[in-house]
Amino acid sequence: MFKTLEGLVADFSSWVWDWPLLVLLIGGGLFFLIYSRFTPFLYFPHAIDVLRGKHNNDNDPGQLSHFQALSSAIAATVGMGNISGVAVAIVTGGPGAVFWMWISGLIGMATKFYTCSLSVMYRSEEENGNLLGGPMYVITRGLGKQWKPLAIFFALAGLVGTLPAFTANQLTQTLVDVMGWEENHKLYIGLVLAILASLVILGGIKRIGLVASRLVPFMVILYFITVITILIIQIEEVPHMFGLIFSDAFSGNAIAGGGLGHLIKTGIKRGAFSNEAGVGTAPMMHGTAKTKEPIREGLVAMIGPSIDTLLVCTLTALAILSTGVWQYSDSNGISLTLQAFNAVLPYGLGDVVVIIMVLVFALSTLFSYSYYGTTCLGFLTKPKYGKYYNYIYILSIIVAAVVKIDFAINLIDSAFALMAIPTVISGLVLAPKVNKMARQYFKSIQKI
Repeated sequence: MFKTLEGLVADFSSWVWDWPLLVLLIGGGLFFLIYSRFTPFLYFPHAIDVLRGKHNNDNDPGQLSHFQALSSAIAATVGMGNISGVAVAIVTGGPGAVFWMWISGLIGMATKFYTCSLSVMYRSEEENGNLLGGPMYVITRGLGKQWKPLAIFFALAGLVGTLPAFTANQLTQTLVDVMGWEENHKLYIGLVLAILASLVILGGIKRIGLVASRLVPFMVILYFITVITILIIQIEEVPHMFGLIFSDAFSGNAIAGGGLGHLIKTGIKRGAFSNEAGVGTAPMMHGTAKTKEPIREGLVAMIGPSIDTLLVCTLTALAILSTGVWQYSDSNGISLTLQAFNAVLPYGLGDVVVIIMVLVFALSTLFSYSYYGTTCLGFLTKPKYGKYYNYIYILSIIVAAVVKIDFAINLIDSAFALMAIPTVISGLVLAPKVNKMARQYFKSIQKI
């Protein structure tokens, strides 16, 4: 019975993350991109000013500053996929897959602008005055009560999709592999992770935002410095590497076969996994931002995919391509990234950097994802009961660390895909509302 269920979930996960979800996320993102006439991109410098705090007002409603909201959202999306997922894209699709990851990132920026603007536009207020946002509130408050089943559908999928099974399991496995520990150490690693996570997530959204705003700049800067060092050492390979990305992007020479279609699908799929634009997680975080201007927060959210996919994923890709390890190694995922770092950096330094990055990336993901689950449970019950999700979340970290969780990962991936359906549908229907408010906002800042 369980084997049958396991097979069904695995088949569904494989199917839905193929063309169905790519059409939904990329098709929806292309609509947002064209419908906006690329206008939000023209205000990217303004978004940076907002992020720097230039337009902050302590009297505005909300719990997190623009910087904390973006940091928390990035903390959730910048994770194992940025280290191992890029390697998988290159191994299965070739260097050209990186180009299509960039395309996915650009499209994802438009999606984040719309979905996160809507999250602030239609957020809900708790009894204690805290504000809540996310696709479920966008649906019920923006589309009307008759659409509530779609909101419930999102929240139920969110309870499963935001569990930390993949991150906790992969982090534990990485530590065991790199450090040479025994398999029975996994339980102790899981307990330590659970304790670390509980210290942050039980403190609520403000503590999550505070910790994320410290961790995210550190991890991005460290990763940037490391890869730039590798590129300086390999400087003669850089022109050839970029030429290879662009020439291979349209050649159809995907390593795993399947031609140009397989290559495009591989790059876009990995990009979509990386930035999660359209899934509906980031709007829950950006919905807590301290602002009265929904469009302002939409512009800040747009920065997310540019950091996650266009910067961090590109850094990983450049490290792998410049060292050439992808051509002769049988490794994949994080092992390939580790080989790339060790191929150039002094002996042992690559291991240290990757371990630090994996720890920081994974922990930041664990901290932020807990908030998404509490928001979903709070919507299904009452906001004050949402905090009880944290105890299930902490327990699942320990369980995920010690078991083989192919079934759980497929289940979570499937739930993630299901979350995207209400998110993109509500975004498409309410896009005219965003455009109307955007025109007013852009006109107002031009007068300043």
